[in-house]
Amino acid sequence: MITIGNAILTDDIADKLFVCNIEKCKGECCEAGDLGAPLDKEELPILEEIYEAVKPFLSKAGIRAIEAQGKYVLDVDNEFSTPMVKGEACAYAVKEKNGVWACGIEKAHLAGKIDFKKPISCHLYPIRITKYDDFEALNYHRWDICSPACSLGEALGVPVYRFLKDALTRKYGQEWYAALVAQIENKENIRVL
Repeated sequence: MITIGNAILTDDIADKLFVCNIEKCKGECCEAGDLGAPLDKEELPILEEIYEAVKPFLSKAGIRAIEAQGKYVLDVDNEFSTPMVKGEACAYAVKEKNGVWACGIEKAHLAGKIDFKKPISCHLYPIRITKYDDFEALNYHRWDICSPACSLGEALGVPVYRFLKDALTRKYGQEWYAALVAQIENKENIRVL
C-alpha cells in the first residue's frame, strides 16, 4: 500500500503497466458497463453550467437522454453518474466515423469551448476512487476490455501512475504527485537493493 496525504493507493498503481490503446479498444469503456461515469458532487454544477456549450458535440440520442434524465443521475448505487442512452452508452459519448467512442465534453474542451476536461473518474481510469470519512482508497480496476492497454503499457514500460500523471495531478495537485513518484521510486530502489 502507498499512502500520500489522505489517499491510500494499492501497489498495483505502481506495479501494473497501462497505456490506453484507443485504436484497439475503440473506447469501449464509454459504452460497456451497467452505469454511466461516476461523478463527484463538485462536478454536478459544472455539468449544468457547461451543457449548452457541450451540446453541439453530442449525438442526438445523447441529447435526448440528457434532456429526459438530466445532466446527471442518481444511480442504483445511490451515487451520481452520467446518464446513459438506453442503458448502453454514456449520454456524453459520441461514436466517431472510425468506430471509436469519444467524449463530447472532452471534444468541447479541446475545441476551446469549456475549461472542464471531462469527469475526473474518466480521466483517472483505470484508477477508481472509493471515498471514506477520513481517506480515499485508490484502486487499480481490472477490466477485460482494457487488455490492449495492458499490452501497450507492457510494450512501452509505462506504469499506471506515470500514464495517469495529468489526471492524478489534476485531482490531487503537483506536490501530491511528486510525493507519490518519490515514494514509488524509493520503494523500487529498495526492491533493487
